[in-house]
Amino acid sequence: MRSSPIAAQNIDDYISGFPPAVQAMLGEIRATIQAAVPEATETIKYGMPTFVYHGDLVYFGAFKQHIGFYPVPSGLKAFEGELSVYTKGKGSVQFPLNKPLPLELITNIVYFRVQENLERILAKKKSK
Repeated sequence: MRSSPIAAQNIDDYISGFPPAVQAMLGEIRATIQAAVPEATETIKYGMPTFVYHGDLVYFGAFKQHIGFYPVPSGLKAFEGELSVYTKGKGSVQFPLNKPLPLELITNIVYFRVQENLERILAKKKSK
């Protein structure tokens, strides 16, 4: 779907490579994550937009028929019930391009991942 085979260097580049309707959806996800964790850093990992806060939080990316959202397996497992209406992969959930994004659910998953990362850091500090 990307208009250029050149890998994106940042999230703006990534989003600009898609049709306007998909750009809007990617922008909504980005803004939702930014609002939930303004301290998070944006980067590109595995060719996808990634938010990092004391470790990787979530990844997302656009595909032909869906937006893939990757909250690592723990984020999927914790929200299994809410995500049951979506197609899932081994570490991802697929949000169809022809349906509204579940932005509140995305926010809740991001908060969960922040807490998980912070707990991991505290556990490491206690074990030293």
